[in-house]
Amino acid sequence: MKSAIRILFFFFCILILIETSFAQVAWQELSGEHFIVYFTDEEKLAKSILEKAEFYYRNIATELGYPRYSEFWLWDKRVKIYIYPDHEAFLKATGQPNWSQGVADYKGKQIISYAWSRGFVESLLPHEIAHLIFRDFVGFKGEIPLWLDEGVAQWAEEYKRDQIKALARKLFNEDSLLSLEDMIKVDVRKITETDRVYIRSTITKDGDRGILFLSAENMVNTYYLQAVSLVGFLIEKYGSYDFASFCRELRDGKSLEEALRFAYPEHIRTLGEFENKWREYLREED
Repeated sequence: MKSAIRILFFFFCILILIETSFAQVAWQELSGEHFIVYFTDEEKLAKSILEKAEFYYRNIATELGYPRYSEFWLWDKRVKIYIYPDHEAFLKATGQPNWSQGVADYKGKQIISYAWSRGFVESLLPHEIAHLIFRDFVGFKGEIPLWLDEGVAQWAEEYKRDQIKALARKLFNEDSLLSLEDMIKVDVRKITETDRVYIRSTITKDGDRGILFLSAENMVNTYYLQAVSLVGFLIEKYGSYDFASFCRELRDGKSLEEALRFAYPEHIRTLGEFENKWREYLREED
C-alpha cells in the first residue's frame, strides 16, 4: 500500500513539474483540425509536424478501421503537441531519462518532444498518435493485451514494415519466435538489464514444441517484433473492418479468444488457431 502511494506521489510530482515548465515557456502555437502544435522559435518545423500529424491521423484511423465519431479530436478535444527548443530543455521540463526523445500522456492527449529530435516526425509521432487513437477507441478498462497496444503503435510506423516483416520471417525460420502463450503472459515492461537469461517456449516451423534461451535484450526485441507482426497479420490478412470489430469486442469485456472468435468466425476460433494462422502467414511471406 505504501509503495503504491509513493508511486502515485511520484507521478503527481512529475505532472506538476511538466505543467509548471509549460507555464514558464513562451509558447507560440499552430492549430489544425485535430492537433495544436506548441513551439518556441522553429515555425517551419512546427508547420511540418502539424501537416504530418494530420496526415498520420487520417491514415492510422482508416487503416485500423476506427470510425470517426462526432467531435472526435475536434475543437477543445484536439491533441496538443509540445516541441521544446532542444533536448536539454525537454529533459528538464519532463524529468525523462537522458535517452528519451519524446513522451506521451495518453489520458491528457499530449505529445511532448523537442526541435529536430531524431526520428520524431517519421517514427515517434505516428507511433504516439496510434497509441492515442487506439486508446480513445478501446479505453482503459478492458483487458487489452500489451502486445496489441504496442503492435498497433509500431504498425503505424510505415517505413519500418518491410524490415519488420523480414526480421519476423528470419526468427520464424530460426525457430526463435515466442509462443503466443508467452506473448500473453510476459510483461516486458518489467524486464531489466540485470535479468540475464529468459527460458521461454516456442513452436517450431514444423509444429513441434521447443525451448528458447533469451537474454533480456533479445527477449524484449523479440516480443516487440512479434507484437507488430501479429497486428500486421490481422490487418493485412483479414482487413481493417474485422480488426476494428476485434478491438471493439475486447473493449466491451470479451476475452482475447472470445474477441477473436467473434471478429473472425470463419478463420480463428481458438488461440491455437490464431497462432497457427499467423505462422502460416509468415511461411507464405518467405
